[in-house]
Amino acid sequence: MDKAFVAQRVATKLFSTEKAIDAAMVEAAELLAGAVEARAQLKLSAVTGDKAQAKLVEAISALALARTAIVDMHHEMADLKLRVGIRTKLIGVEEKPDTGGQTGHLRDVG
Repeated sequence: MDKAFVAQRVATKLFSTEKAIDAAMVEAAELLAGAVEARAQLKLSAVTGDKAQAKLVEAISALALARTAIVDMHHEMADLKLRVGIRTKLIGVEEKPDTGGQTGHLRDVG
């Protein structure tokens, strides 16, 4: 099988994972905001739910670390792609800027 197509499958999963982590971070941040707003609307003390919110902040921090790790993996895979002789730009499922008018998933970058 063509190396570029194998690499594209991995790249697609990588982009999907990056997007999933970002979505999880957004959801967790919205949960935190909702919890803080709910406490204020119910006129509860600041200590109410403090431990639960601290756990959520820990989870958000863990997601941020996961995002950093997956971005680092992205850079490593880009280097690996070149080392194994793939000279094709691999793109994800979302539109990215500066595609040079190409409509397919793969294009030569010379």
